[in-house]
Amino acid sequence: MIVGAFDVHRRQITFDWVDRVTGEARRGQITPATREVLGGWLGELPAGGGDVAVEGCTGWRFVVEELQAAGLTPHLAEPADTAMLRGRKRRAKTDRADARHLRELLEQQRLPESWVPPAHILDLRELVRLRKTLIDQRTQWNQRIHAVLFHHGLPTPPGALSTQAGRAWFAEVGLPPPSRLLVDVGLSEIEGADARLEPISGWLRAYARRQPGCRALVGQLFGVGSLCAPTILAELGDARRFAGGDAVVRYAGLDITVWSSDTKRSPGHLARQGPEVLRWALFEAAKSSARRTAPDPAYYAQVKDRLTANRATLSTARKLARHARHVLVELGEEALAPVCPELPPLLAVPLGEAA
Repeated sequence: MIVGAFDVHRRQITFDWVDRVTGEARRGQITPATREVLGGWLGELPAGGGDVAVEGCTGWRFVVEELQAAGLTPHLAEPADTAMLRGRKRRAKTDRADARHLRELLEQQRLPESWVPPAHILDLRELVRLRKTLIDQRTQWNQRIHAVLFHHGLPTPPGALSTQAGRAWFAEVGLPPPSRLLVDVGLSEIEGADARLEPISGWLRAYARRQPGCRALVGQLFGVGSLCAPTILAELGDARRFAGGDAVVRYAGLDITVWSSDTKRSPGHLARQGPEVLRWALFEAAKSSARRTAPDPAYYAQVKDRLTANRATLSTARKLARHARHVLVELGEEALAPVCPELPPLLAVPLGEAA
């Protein structure tokens, strides 16, 4: 039985492992860092299984999947906490030192581990992040077009930019050729983003109607709809790993950082450390709390009057994060149940089968 660790990079994977039975120790590199090469290397390891630590950086997914296929137990290390346990720098930082550090933490049972999501949750996470990226790109092009119009002293176009009325308005506006080219490219990009968003949003709505965790979030959290629920589920994952609601708030980066010493205290600011898409989804859902039909409009109004509307939305987003954990914990294993086979596929490949 071996205990080892991988330091994963784009070109190579540095390994460090020790056989607990024979005492054999090996260090080296696996090149190139591909699934096929790694699978062949793992097939040459001593039989008997073992534990392998992998830092949770880009590229960990295929490494973890190959370790599981080889009968080894992967341990996904949290990068920031792992680096903190290294202590003050007293020697050169190398890939071999990083791999040895991970292996030693795993042997000492001090490795700060992250949750390893199942394949269908990883695929769902990719999908909701793609949707957020397309929305951001569309927003950026909208802002850039409006900036060009203002730069030339032109009024705001009627309606949305990509509508027929908006395009007719642009056709009659006089702009210099470079600015006209920018507007045309921007409108084309917005139209392309809308075309790509439509099937993704339709798939997520169908997913939310069938997935137990999403149905519970939509049914019990005001403001969480069929597009927001899959996003929260994908980014939050197994809510049972959080000790309480405050841990979810910290994980989402919605907590306030505070530095104080004696009577000195600097004003805190939003941490913003954690899944950006989860913060965005919670904030978007919290905006609905300003409606009169919201279950607790008095809380939102009270915070808004005392501070600002943005602060009130953030406070409501923290409440939603705590409540979302409670809802998913009550469901247990069913909260992350994969979708049924008859769910309409995206690009003809159901989630989880492409892995």
